[in-house]
Amino acid sequence: MNESLGNFPIIASFFAGLFTFISPCVLPLIPAYITFITGIALERLNDSKNMKQILISSLIFVSGFSIVFVLLGLTATFIGSFLLTNLNILKYIGGSIIIIFGLHLCGAFKIPFLYKQVSLKVADKRIGYITSFFVGCAFAFAWTPCVGPILSSILILASTQGQTKDGAILLSFYSLGLAIPFILTALFINKFLVFFNKIKKYYRYIEIFCGVLLIFIGIMIMAGSFNKISLLFSGS
Repeated sequence: MNESLGNFPIIASFFAGLFTFISPCVLPLIPAYITFITGIALERLNDSKNMKQILISSLIFVSGFSIVFVLLGLTATFIGSFLLTNLNILKYIGGSIIIIFGLHLCGAFKIPFLYKQVSLKVADKRIGYITSFFVGCAFAFAWTPCVGPILSSILILASTQGQTKDGAILLSFYSLGLAIPFILTALFINKFLVFFNKIKKYYRYIEIFCGVLLIFIGIMIMAGSFNKISLLFSGS
């Protein structure tokens, strides 16, 4: 693992990607995205003859949003490097914003701009691999009430890292946490639908859990304890 970064931020970023996937704003749309990028009807997605096409389309789609997220991570760290001379101020500002996002998810109040999202019109035919890539890029910018706070918190965390590559690493693991369940869902869509029906009644609890987690991270950043936790997880 990256010595300067530590394991804890990496683990947190990966699980942030997982939480993004199961968030109420993303999970219900996954079947629509899969059928859109593959051009295969939902009932035919489990046909073994389509598995290769589904896998390739899914990999290209996740590569699209992964590249965007990594670029955001690079930019966040670059901007953060200018603020290192005011690190004490940055940790209070960043921690406060993360806490606000956490309170938003817990339902204490709502932040209107986080409800804006990119609309996706589903076509009736296969769109091709190149278009799948750009749809993945568009997906990365589809800010929703759930994706916004989680992703923004990881970007804020990335901006506090000392090296540009650290931001890219964090957002790479965030993308991985989002990409792995997407690809598995595409390959096992029927099992996903069963899982979705079971988990949707717990959406509010998932939101609250994510909100509490963000509040905890925000407090740790403001208190200057986040690096200590990172060292603990890295075994240093």
